[in-house]
Order: sequence, then C-alpha cells, then structure tokens
Amino acid sequence: MKLNEMREKTVDELQNAIVDWKKQLLEARIQLATNKLENPSTLSKTKKLIAQAKTIITEKGVQNA
Repeated sequence: MKLNEMREKTVDELQNAIVDWKKQLLEARIQLATNKLENPSTLSKTKKLIAQAKTIITEKGVQNA
C-alpha cells in the first residue's frame, strides 16, 4: 500500500490494517526462525508499513484536535 492510499483511509481502517500487518510480521518471524522464509525483506517492509500507518494516524489526530 502506498502512502497516498493510506492517507485516504480512515483511522479505523488504518488500525485494522496495522493488526493485519502485525499478524503477517509474526508469521514471517516464525518462518524466519524455522528457516522457511523465502524473502527476508518482508520483515523490514512490513515494519515500515506499520510505522507509516501509525504516523498517519497521529497526523490525523493532530489535524482533528
């Protein structure tokens, strides 16, 4: 998901996406531990998505205040 797409979503949609990404991150970490992860870059990409979504949620909170 691109940053512009994230900005168009509501806070609730972003929070749901964060939950999904955290589940994916957990699964990727488990696969990494068992040497079944094909692409290790998915860990950093997922972390980056979570951080971007949290930043946008904070930005929206500041704008509404």
